Amino acid sequence: MIRYDALDALPVRGALPALAEALDARGTAVLVAPPGTGKTTLVPLVLAGLVGGGPARRVVVAEPRRIAARAAARRMAWLLGEKPGGSVGFTVRGERTVGRHTRVEVVTTGVLLQRLQRDQELTGVDVVVLDECHERHLDADTVAAFLWDVRQALRPELRLVAASATTDAEGWARLLGGAPVVEAAGAAHPVEVVWAPPARPVRPPHGMRVDPALLAHVASVVRRALAERAGDVLCFLPGVGEIARVAGLLGDLGDVDVLQVHGRAPAAVQDAVLVPGGRRRVVLATSVAESSLTVPGVRVVVDSGLAREPRVDHARGLSGLTTVRASRAAGRQRAGRAGREAPGAVYRCWAEAEDGRLPAFPAPEIKVADLTAFALQAACWGDPDASGLALLDPPPGGAMAAAREVLAAVGAVDSAGRATEVGVRMARLGVHPRLGRALLDTAGHGAEVVALLSEEVPRDYGDDLAGALRRVRRGGDAYAARWAAEVRRLRGVSEEFAHPPALHGRHGGAVQAGPGTGDDKLAGLVTALAFPERVAKLDGGSYLMASGTRAEPAEGSALRGAPWIVVAVADRPSGTGHARVLLGAAVDEDVARAAAGALLAEGDEVHWADGDVVARHAERLGAIELAVRPLKDADPALVRGALLDGLRHDGLGLLRWSPEAEVLRQRLAFLRAHLGEPWPDVSDAALHARVDEWLEPELSRARRRADLARIDAGQALARLLPWAGGEAARLDELAPERIAVPSGSRVRIDYRDPGRPVLAVKLQEMFGLRETPAVAGVPLLVHLLSPAGRPAAVTADLASFWADGYRAVRAELRGRYPKHPWPEDPATAEPTRHTNARLRR
Repeated sequence: MIRYDALDALPVRGALPALAEALDARGTAVLVAPPGTGKTTLVPLVLAGLVGGGPARRVVVAEPRRIAARAAARRMAWLLGEKPGGSVGFTVRGERTVGRHTRVEVVTTGVLLQRLQRDQELTGVDVVVLDECHERHLDADTVAAFLWDVRQALRPELRLVAASATTDAEGWARLLGGAPVVEAAGAAHPVEVVWAPPARPVRPPHGMRVDPALLAHVASVVRRALAERAGDVLCFLPGVGEIARVAGLLGDLGDVDVLQVHGRAPAAVQDAVLVPGGRRRVVLATSVAESSLTVPGVRVVVDSGLAREPRVDHARGLSGLTTVRASRAAGRQRAGRAGREAPGAVYRCWAEAEDGRLPAFPAPEIKVADLTAFALQAACWGDPDASGLALLDPPPGGAMAAAREVLAAVGAVDSAGRATEVGVRMARLGVHPRLGRALLDTAGHGAEVVALLSEEVPRDYGDDLAGALRRVRRGGDAYAARWAAEVRRLRGVSEEFAHPPALHGRHGGAVQAGPGTGDDKLAGLVTALAFPERVAKLDGGSYLMASGTRAEPAEGSALRGAPWIVVAVADRPSGTGHARVLLGAAVDEDVARAAAGALLAEGDEVHWADGDVVARHAERLGAIELAVRPLKDADPALVRGALLDGLRHDGLGLLRWSPEAEVLRQRLAFLRAHLGEPWPDVSDAALHARVDEWLEPELSRARRRADLARIDAGQALARLLPWAGGEAARLDELAPERIAVPSGSRVRIDYRDPGRPVLAVKLQEMFGLRETPAVAGVPLLVHLLSPAGRPAAVTADLASFWADGYRAVRAELRGRYPKHPWPEDPATAEPTRHTNARLRR
């Protein structure tokens, strides 16, 4: 029996006429409705004609998470007085509850993506509702783009609804061809905000790590909320590990039930959360409860302020989830859960002053995530660079390039980026392309390991993949049950896409994987196939991966000391140069060589290292050195390149620079600065660029650093003088090494500052000279020295100095140096190098 009382109470009912009108007129619509209004439950039933008397249609509802898909289907079935599998069914990975008469099917976006790749027309489907599109999951964005393509090119009658609690309505409207925006009024009650920051500072999250002090504080705030408020408490935490830790801290609450809700929770627990309980409850949940699930009875929300988002580190070749501060939009969604049924309160575990500094919205997954799976989906769709897809945000070019490199390495795309036959098979396996490659290469025998790698392994399973495999087989927890179901699914699809059970060609060898393969070898083999660039060799206390990144297992890990491992999951601890292994497997060298065969290389290596040329013959697996021997007769071209690298790295000081050579370079730099061409640029960068013109043939004859030290830099530099035009002959005229001063002395000019050369000369030798000496039209900066050779004055205008500055210098120095002449009028006095006594003789 249809529960009309419950249906009539859903506020979205008031927006249904406008939604129907929009779909009739345009075929597309954006529905904005707050949580709890019935957008996920009533709207699909009305669109399918199951309530309200409309025409019968088949409706597919896409949800971002499995838990939300199952919950939505069960709720709709309950509203109709049925069980799932009747008029309403659901399909998630590894579970399908759909009957012959199903008119509304709730699926995850991943399932819908697979369905679209197999049947682009979505045969038999009349309406698709993209629910919770504001979360901007990559699969959801991809599905929306594919559906718009289908509507534009194949099925203009297909109706599309983008539904969300809070979203960029205008952006989605533009994406769907100017779709009308329909807004439904909410029924939220007021929610009081209580700021509850920790009393003492806590460390900010990094990677998957959350400061235990913050989790202890969250648990204390939950206790405070229970004491101060009535009703159930919904507490938001970033992940499963944090939920388990806080649950442990709340284990003594007595008459209060503590429930844990996340994607790994058993179905019975998920069901229990979605119906009112007889006792008071504390529900510890991830962001899945922000908008995808309605938890009845909640009057209080405790918000840790944290969330998990995907991130990829292209420099290290690592990707995974990381803990971040939740956005203000997420905070509003979470707070709204306290006001669904009555006035409530939200306890925010941060200071009010911090709130304005939080990001406004969560980062779209397409901007921050590993795009390998997305790039494969786009290639299979026929748009390898995704340039023709209707996306709210284009994929970053660097991330797409990295994704295409991975796809090419596993044979999923050809040189033009188009999906290969193997790539099409991989896209239909429902796992990351890396894992798909491993599954195909082992002909399904690696399904158990692939299932482990396709979802985050519980932390208490440890970091040794082989040990985790043995533990999960024993069962006894929700993760093990879900893993077993996934293994069955993977074995089924791998049989559909059979592949030879050995590695050939691409891997440079053959490694068998069959029913008799041991756990340790199987774990290592499958992981190495999926992540060939992460095979790692023990090297000086840490492991060097083929990618060049260093990694280190935790203290006490079973992986420590193994000669070779392969890293499946790692994070990036702050303040360290190494990755930290969170999950990996020991692997034999022959398996590492075979799985990462594309990275195997052998050849001569000549490079500059530790201040000299190093020449050797080496065998490498990516960055890993396997074998090496000295190279006696290295290719001269390689040696020359190494010497050039040395000159760039260690500088031109490796050459022999006599004082005369240094001065020549300074004179040329002066002429270049003031006269320009044809005088050469003698900066380091310019000399490196013209090395063929001035340093040959000496460089070609050199073999090591000592040979560079014998090259006369001045003689080589002279080759750059403008000989062809005859200007070289004017070098001594335009930039002389020495200049004659009034006393008859020839004094050296200091060109170290090309902007203003310096003439340092005893003051008495300049008597009688009114005009400042100049070279190439540039006045010299004259350092007038005392009889002891110390600077007495600096001037660029001798006439002004004689008229004004000289009297003060004379007054100061005449008594100190009485044997030297100090005439009253130096401008007309005789210049001299001698003392008064010498002059009198």
